Amino acid sequence: MWEDPIVAEVHRTREMLAAKFNFDIDAIFADMQKRQAALGDRLVSPKRRAEPTAEADRGRHSGSPESAPSEPAPAA
Repeated sequence: MWEDPIVAEVHRTREMLAAKFNFDIDAIFADMQKRQAALGDRLVSPKRRAEPTAEADRGRHSGSPESAPSEPAPAA
C-alpha cells in the first residue's frame, strides 16, 4: 500500500512528541501552551465571522431583490 510521506512524517512526529511526555495529554497540552505563549504576536488570530441572520439561514440575503417572497409558478 502506498504511504504518503507527509502523513508518515506527521505520525512520526506525533509519536515522538507523545513519547517525550510519557503519553500524558495534560503534559503535552501544557508544553503546547508554553510554546504558543513564547511565540507571542507571531501567531495569527483567526478572524471572527459574523453570525448569520435568519434570512441567510434560509438562503436569502437581507436587502437584496432575492429576499422578496418568490412568485408561485404558473399552473401548467
